[in-house]
Amino acid sequence: MIDCCIFDLDGVIVDTAKYHYLAWKRLATSLGFDFTEHDNERLKGVSRVESLKIILSIGKTELAPAAFELALKNKNDWYLDYINKIGAEEILPGVSEFLAGVRARGIKTTLGSASKNARLILERIGLVDQFDAIVDGNSVTNAKPDPEVFLTAARAVNVAPERCVVFEDAAAGVEAALNAHMKCVGIGSADVLGKAHILMPGFAGVDIDTVLKRLP
Repeated sequence: MIDCCIFDLDGVIVDTAKYHYLAWKRLATSLGFDFTEHDNERLKGVSRVESLKIILSIGKTELAPAAFELALKNKNDWYLDYINKIGAEEILPGVSEFLAGVRARGIKTTLGSASKNARLILERIGLVDQFDAIVDGNSVTNAKPDPEVFLTAARAVNVAPERCVVFEDAAAGVEAALNAHMKCVGIGSADVLGKAHILMPGFAGVDIDTVLKRLP
């Protein structure tokens, strides 16, 4: 029995990953090296601090603590410039209908995201009222694959972990769901998300009953 659906944000609910990439690329350029879309795959599901550490390793660059903090601020400011212009058109196909179906079944919906801007994004796209709880990078300290974000999301709606299913598009997120002893639906390809219990290309044409029947 599933009593709670926990959703990642970027790449699951909305495609803001491209704006993260543009902001990180701009930062890398300002530091004197290139940052490619292939490099960006390493950042999926990873916190902002850990992402910057990865980028600096790619550029073989070190920053003093103050410069490191300034780089984080610059990246976030640039990212916010992008997402403050987004709207409901950024919602991925089928997501709104899927969420409505979950809630109609009386199943709780929560967000479990590393993003510190999750609530702002949900407000911009008009989905903030579709979640019973929002757990983001402001609420937790440990990055995925640590299960903290998902366990916190489950506690927020008083549902046991084994009665939750997580929807994730990143390998670190799938690992976090499994570490939390939750079911996991991978949104994407098997080569990245092969450890998920089931895989879906997206939410278009899919309802919660179909997902629940496929879960082990």
